[in-house]
Formats: sequence, C-alpha cells, structure tokens
Amino acid sequence: MKESLRKELSRAVQENLAEGLLLSGGVDSSILASLAPRIRGITITLKNSGEDRKYAEKVAKFLNLKWFCKEVEIEEAIKAIPKVIKILKTFDPAIPNDLAIFFGLKIAKEYGIKAVMTGDGADELFFGYSYMRNLDLKEYLPAIASSMHFSSNKLGRFLGIKIRQPYLNKKFIKFALSIPPDLKLKREKNKIWGKWILRKAFENSLPKDIVWREKMAIEFGSGFSKLREILTSKISDREFEKAQRFPVRFRNKEHFYYYRIYQDVVGNIPPAKKGEKKCSGCGAGLPLNGSHCKICGYCYNE
Repeated sequence: MKESLRKELSRAVQENLAEGLLLSGGVDSSILASLAPRIRGITITLKNSGEDRKYAEKVAKFLNLKWFCKEVEIEEAIKAIPKVIKILKTFDPAIPNDLAIFFGLKIAKEYGIKAVMTGDGADELFFGYSYMRNLDLKEYLPAIASSMHFSSNKLGRFLGIKIRQPYLNKKFIKFALSIPPDLKLKREKNKIWGKWILRKAFENSLPKDIVWREKMAIEFGSGFSKLREILTSKISDREFEKAQRFPVRFRNKEHFYYYRIYQDVVGNIPPAKKGEKKCSGCGAGLPLNGSHCKICGYCYNE
C-alpha cells in the first residue's frame, strides 16, 4: 500500500506541477516538495510568531530547494483583513488561516510565480483533523470528499495565481478513498496518528521530525493566531453585549469583529434559497447535506 500511495501521489504531482509551493514544513506540503524538487518553497509567518519557518527551512535545506520566507507585520496583517473578507465573502473565524494563504500567494505574485501548489485536501482524505476520531469515517469520508472547498482557490483567482492541488486530483481522490480507514488513523509508539499511511509512505524521504510533525492548523504554524487576541481587544464588552441582538450566533468578540467588516465590504447575508437549508448560525443558505457554512463558519460537526 505504501508503494502504491507513493506512485499515485507522484503521478498527481506531475499532473499538477507549479513553479511555487506554499511550504509550511508540515508533512503534507513537505511530501509535495519531495516529489517536485525544482519547485520554489514559500513560507509565511507573522512577525516573531509561529513554528513554520523553522520546519520549512529544514525541509528546504534537506531537499536543496529555492525558498522564500516572509514575515508579515501585525498592522499589515490587520490591514489586509477587509480585502480577504471581501474576496471570500465570509466572516468565518478561520480568517487567520486565510490571511496566511493570502500573503503566501501575494508573495508568489511579487516573485513572478504564476502557479502555486498547495497541500489542500490531505487532512480531509487522510484524517488529519482530531475531530475525525469521533466520526463514522467510512460514512463521513465520501461525503466530505465530494464537498471540499478551499480559500486558496478564490484567493488565487483574485491575485491571478493558478492553484495546483495534487491531493485533490480526481484519480488520487479515488485512490485515497480506497485506502482502509485503519491505515489512515493508526497507533504508532503509544500514540494515535492521523495520516499514518501517508507518513509511513514517505518516512524515508524526509527528516523524521518533519514526517512525524503533529498536525498544526495554518494559523498556529504561521503565527497568525496571535491576531485573535489583538482583534478581540478591539471590541468592548458593551459592543459585544449589543451584538447579541443581531440574528447571528457570534462565537466571540473576534467573530463579531469580522462580521462588522463583512457588513461594510460585502453587505447583507444571502438568505437560503429553494433547495437549501438555513444555517443555524447566520441564516445563510447551504446545501441540504452541507456541514459547514461558508458565510459565518458555523460547523455542524462541532
């Protein structure tokens, strides 16, 4: 199975070659880098924050890749929030993740890179998220595989960057779905690991601490999670108390901060249409089998 996985993913990479790669130093993007040795790695972190720079630099040196790293100033990141919200038409609390991707693609454009590869889809197909451990994976995986969407696509279109996603190659998705769940979520040295088979297939191609690096959301690895506390401080208790009268279920002050910007740069929340169900978080429409609202970020699996 390991050799078949290497072969199928290598083929998917060759069919989705790009000049640049968003390289976090996590297992997903590092594997892609190992299969595309001439690619240029791009790493984004918030100033003096996150661990991605350390790991990405190690991968770049190990594979002898051309590598660019950009540290984004806090004010620069905050200033970009309205633009990202306008592009994505969302006030999902995942905005810190989207900001890291936005700046990565922006840097790629500045360097004249026209196509960028991403590790989108690996976590979904190989059970990289901790919440998946509590789900019926045989039933859940086919459903999520048919409804995956990523902000990198919209951000790429806006910036004029082509996005290449090897893990989302149709043939590779079909292959990934054929792999038994117990090979994706498996115990190794007294610990349960997501993406186990993916890690095992490439454990001899990358440094051990890269292959077995724990899953870390983009916002934490890049350090953009630091923005959450800063944005929360910009909303007073009184303002947030008044926000409870809105027909939206705000998770916290930060969520409300994004919503106010959404109102300014996007406008009203689109209501549910015929054939859609109404989001319990904001009233927007989403597919009848949808589990995540693209507008407010409400997740039905939480």
